[in-house]
Amino acid sequence: MNDKFLEGKGVLITGGASGFGRGFAFAYAQRGADLILVDINEELLEETSKKVENETSQRVVPILCDVTKSDQVLEMAKQAFKEFDNIYILNNNAGGGFGFYDITRVKEDIFDKTIALNLKGQWLVAKEIGRRMKKQNFKPLAGKVIHTASIAGVRVDGGTPIYSISKAGIIAMMQLFAQSLAPKITVNAISPGYHLTGAYKNNLDAMKLTMDEGHVKTPLNRYGTVDDVVNVSIFLASPASNFITGHNFIVDGGIAETGVPAYYFKSEI
Repeated sequence: MNDKFLEGKGVLITGGASGFGRGFAFAYAQRGADLILVDINEELLEETSKKVENETSQRVVPILCDVTKSDQVLEMAKQAFKEFDNIYILNNNAGGGFGFYDITRVKEDIFDKTIALNLKGQWLVAKEIGRRMKKQNFKPLAGKVIHTASIAGVRVDGGTPIYSISKAGIIAMMQLFAQSLAPKITVNAISPGYHLTGAYKNNLDAMKLTMDEGHVKTPLNRYGTVDDVVNVSIFLASPASNFITGHNFIVDGGIAETGVPAYYFKSEI
């Protein structure tokens, strides 16, 4: 496969300023793509955009956008297609979590914030970009959409119930978009597990503490890295995955499918 298989193609990454989004940005640019990075953190967005552009010599356009706001998403989509003549890859990555709660004690504002960021935000972006992608003339596919979900959406987690609901929703939504956008666009998801990112302030001890509290066992006996997720994303962005759509790729070292399910409260499970 050509190392520059994204040459001449545009890539849009939400949540592109840090964590997995930053990793995706470098990986796609190294394979020839020009990038639009979307984030709500202006300082990190500018920093990442400049760093990727300087290190890869690819064009990087930063767009400040709150993906939970439909008017901002619409303007972002319009600007993206003005800047580039195509968006071949949409990496729908923006998301986050808000604390640990029993589902019977979650406040309504936490529910609303979590669903808005993780589920509504990805829906707004996918529908605005996806409709435009379908009009592109690439062969055999007009484009590809990659959603970031989570193993919390596969094995629901009693410690982060609304986060789990939102991520399970992303997996269902991904399959619906795969149906709607076929046969011109593939749509898949990646579900990370415990990976050392800004979610844990890049602090391994903090991540280990969370895993210990949840009695999480990882069969492959190491923590996840950003590269573990980026590598799957490269495959999904490449021609090697052209006959795969509607699939959720779990990247967690075996936790969700072969390990002990996570739980946060004292239990005999």
